Amino acid sequence: MQKNKIKGYARSIRKFWEQYKESKLGIIGLFTLLFFILVSTFPEVLAPYPVGVLQGDRKNLLQPPSSKYLLGTDELGRDILSILIHGGRISLLIGLFATLIIAFIGTFIGVSAGYFGGKTEELLMRLTDVFLVIPGLPLMIVMASLLGANFFNMILVIGITGWTGTARVLRAQVLSLKEMPFIESTRAIGASDARIIVWHILPNVLPLIVAQAVLRIGGSILSAATLSFLGLGDSTKISWGMTLSYAFGIGSIFNDYYWYIIPPGVCITLIVLSFTFIGYALDGIVNPRIRER
Repeated sequence: MQKNKIKGYARSIRKFWEQYKESKLGIIGLFTLLFFILVSTFPEVLAPYPVGVLQGDRKNLLQPPSSKYLLGTDELGRDILSILIHGGRISLLIGLFATLIIAFIGTFIGVSAGYFGGKTEELLMRLTDVFLVIPGLPLMIVMASLLGANFFNMILVIGITGWTGTARVLRAQVLSLKEMPFIESTRAIGASDARIIVWHILPNVLPLIVAQAVLRIGGSILSAATLSFLGLGDSTKISWGMTLSYAFGIGSIFNDYYWYIIPPGVCITLIVLSFTFIGYALDGIVNPRIRER
């Protein structure tokens, strides 16, 4: 029995990979993401120089790219390449943990509204509409200002403000799923609502949750970079967004310190695109009609 389960899982993985690799964008996104994960996992090994506040080269402040500093230096004389390598870890962690909050809240509200219907659905959907009406960025700015600028508060703010899309998509899916014959049969034999949701509804919407979560990670990283750029990030930790904030703060645009402001912007763009491409590929697997277009 155990061997049959393992073989079944192996077949499912092979089938998934066969479908996934049909998307060229998905493959590009996957390898781009793997590159950033690898670099961010071993920053102490891969970074050419340490990047502490007191570890800059005071004789080489704001130097353009050279053989010694491949991407130049910042206003403290620190190597920009090393800063980017170290900053990738924080940016990815913020995106990951914020998305976990988004997935949890969105799944809870979307599944509850779709399954129970009635007043429960009305209440939860009106709550969703309230968050949809309020512009996301101003709301994040206000919440981040009230809670304080640190790593955990940034994750919380992004998570609390980013779940509405996931909730609406899951609600629509659950509305159609709960009318399926196997759900009606399970309810007829006396299964509780909790059992139906956990054992029948959630497994069937899990691929959609994963696809939505992957798409949201890129958005979470971009939101974190935006908050950091506005001075609402954690200044005690190196991230791509904080690097952009410091670069803008010393007038990199006006003083033509292109090596300071372009690299973190490129990194943010590439990581967001990688998650977008992966999410698109996963969406095509979850919704076959997308692949037919």
